[in-house]
Amino acid sequence: MWGVKQFAIFSVVLLVNLPGCAEAGGGAAGGPVVLMATSQGEVKIELFEKEAPETVKNFLAYVNDSFYDGTIFHRVIPGFMIQGGGFTEAMQQKPTKPAIKNEAANGLTNDTGTLAMARTNVVDSATSQFFINVNDNDFLNHKDTSMQGFGYCVFGRVIEGMDVVSAIEQVQTGRKGMHADVPQEPIIIQSMKVVSEAQYGAESES
Repeated sequence: MWGVKQFAIFSVVLLVNLPGCAEAGGGAAGGPVVLMATSQGEVKIELFEKEAPETVKNFLAYVNDSFYDGTIFHRVIPGFMIQGGGFTEAMQQKPTKPAIKNEAANGLTNDTGTLAMARTNVVDSATSQFFINVNDNDFLNHKDTSMQGFGYCVFGRVIEGMDVVSAIEQVQTGRKGMHADVPQEPIIIQSMKVVSEAQYGAESES
């Protein structure tokens, strides 16, 4: 079980990086849908535009700029989360847009299958990096307005492809330079794009 010690480790990990429905619960339905194609398969993500408007706007800006194409899931911790959206396959960190306001106080929780923004120990420091919870990580939820209690903003959920997320969770990891928990074989985000249900269905059947 993740406690204070693990939370501290996670915060340090994010500082080094600078940065819920069909399959996952929490949040309201009907937001934009993004199809993420990875080297392990496709993941369909619904975004909580109403609850996290600034965060979703920021995420979609990166999607529409093709920023995520060719980036990797650079940190994988079984029973916790998979994190990506900032590094190339060569472990080079990509330049980002300015940091955004932390919307963790939106009432959404870090449940299994939800997406949240990665950040440093500075509350409003999220840029492009995000993680997918593979457990109910209650200790990451908003508790108060302090630096320690503000939490991590949930802004979406996996509505299809949790089997792909689970496969990524189980890959072999190790150290790569100063980074720990890096998949030994790169898990590449090949593309991200906004799709409609009809478009996704047609692509899936082709």
